[in-house]
Amino acid sequence: MTTTEQRESVTREVDTFMAWISARNREQPEFLQAVREFVESVMPLVLDRPSYRQARILERLTEPDRVISFRVAWADDAGEMQVNRAYRVQFNNSIGPYKGGLRFHPTVNLSVLKFLGFEQIFKNSLTGLPMGGAKGGADFDPKGRSDNEVMRFCKTMMTELYRYIGEDVDVPAGDIGVGGREIGYLFGHYRRIANRVAGVITGKGISYGGSLIRTEATGYGCVYFVENMLNFKGNRIEGKTCVVSGSGNVALYTAEKAMQLGAKVVTLSDSDGFVYDPDGITPEKLAWAKALKEVRRGRIREYADHFKCEFRAGETPWIVPCQIAFPSATQNELARGDAERLVRSGCIAVGEGANMPCTLEATEVFLGAGLAFGPAKAANAGGVAVSGLEQSQNALRLSWTRDEVDQRLRHIMKEIHDKCIDFGRHREGHVNYVVGANRAGFVKVADAMLALGT
Repeated sequence: MTTTEQRESVTREVDTFMAWISARNREQPEFLQAVREFVESVMPLVLDRPSYRQARILERLTEPDRVISFRVAWADDAGEMQVNRAYRVQFNNSIGPYKGGLRFHPTVNLSVLKFLGFEQIFKNSLTGLPMGGAKGGADFDPKGRSDNEVMRFCKTMMTELYRYIGEDVDVPAGDIGVGGREIGYLFGHYRRIANRVAGVITGKGISYGGSLIRTEATGYGCVYFVENMLNFKGNRIEGKTCVVSGSGNVALYTAEKAMQLGAKVVTLSDSDGFVYDPDGITPEKLAWAKALKEVRRGRIREYADHFKCEFRAGETPWIVPCQIAFPSATQNELARGDAERLVRSGCIAVGEGANMPCTLEATEVFLGAGLAFGPAKAANAGGVAVSGLEQSQNALRLSWTRDEVDQRLRHIMKEIHDKCIDFGRHREGHVNYVVGANRAGFVKVADAMLALGT
């Protein structure tokens, strides 16, 4: 069979599989997008290994082990009853207990959580730690709510969720809308109703079992991954202009680590628009931005007002010329036109800090241009990696120093990068990190599924 015939055979198999899964998951666009991107990478492996086909590994992998859906009814400060819908998607536990964050945001629905849980399977696999894939959350919006309202919501949610989680069963963590405040309320109520203290949630405060570097881990890890990609090509991050989207933990600590490594970060954003600071964000400016977003929960336009720089309302930062782009806000925030603009402006590397922030079309543009493109399941695995390290510290009843955790994180991100090279390097030396990450994550899980039987 010629190379062209092989490609056509893979395409037919992918299309057949996607037709099957689309019929089973109607009106779940985010989930179907994640599956297509993955299946296009791993289908050649499946066709080469009859055992994967006979055991129907792809069909089993794309169907969650279980989906738990429940109502969260709680009273606001005015005494009015509010009702939200919450989920926990336990996707696959072949290599370890389910592990994945909780997201509180009005856009949360089953499609979003299934896409996140599916990605989490392979992201966790890449870390080398024994963690399966899961995701959960609710369509609750903590923005504008008082601490007491958030606490009442979290307590009511945990009253239902606690029966499905455990340190050897399913270990949730934070995500969009679920930071230190929310984790504290959730874990506090778990301890009360379960009458036990265990590492059943990660992202905890340092004073009650959390790990140093956990808050910073996703952002730091993403920068470490991009640093590895550049080093592999004989380049470095020092001196590069970086554009960062978002202003949550991932964005803020991506900016911090990039600055520490000598890069110049010029943007941050939120749903209102983005700030452009051509002089570069300094450590002092970043500290102010952290206080704005983490303490006062303000809007990023206030940064522009305070530091007398430009604010572009309703726009995304991809119009700013840069060498490195870090999409760190939310899924599908960077489209084909944005990718083409970045390529024209001289961008040489992209690190996905958020989950699936680039559309399939944007990813194709980056790969076609030969950029060093770090897909989310590899580039933003630092957060769950340190969550896994937090689980280890909880189990051992000890705490590692900041330097110890940071060194372990850096080592894990280097290992993930090397796995992507092993599975994604082409004959001409070019590395397709999307293919590499998908295949490296898949093989470990698929082989475990085969070994465990049906």
